[in-house]
Amino acid sequence: MKVVVLADTHAPRRWKSCPPRVAEHLRGADLILHAGDVCVAGVLDELAAYAPVHVVKGNNDGPDIAAPETLELDLDGLRLAMIHDSGAAQGRLARMRRRFPSADLVVFGHSHIPLDESDGTLRIFNPGSPTDRRRQPHGTLGLLRIEDGALVEAAIVPVT
Repeated sequence: MKVVVLADTHAPRRWKSCPPRVAEHLRGADLILHAGDVCVAGVLDELAAYAPVHVVKGNNDGPDIAAPETLELDLDGLRLAMIHDSGAAQGRLARMRRRFPSADLVVFGHSHIPLDESDGTLRIFNPGSPTDRRRQPHGTLGLLRIEDGALVEAAIVPVT
């Protein structure tokens, strides 16, 4: 299963329409995860033209973004949780383990800082932002490959 992970697209200020380098990764995706701050519901419609989309509500998402604050999914046997804001960097892995005790992987956004970290029992993954890089060198998205209940590949990919 090929999963594209996005967060913090901040439309329409930052995302006018799907950037071509993002679209390249969306083609052939089996699933799209968006970790919040979509800001405009039309982005979700645009993404859904590529693959099914799961989204959580970000702090900049209004009432037109019909999404839960957290989400837990079983992706081909991999237990995934998603939240927009995982809190401070200090203690993040332990905090996410307490918040999502059965998760293998927690996807989050909010900081716009790409992160892929593991303590051996839990992996946390922030794809960064494809459109609002802030102090990062590139806009980024995440790619996950899941096979037989295992995360066999995770990558943070520059798209700007």
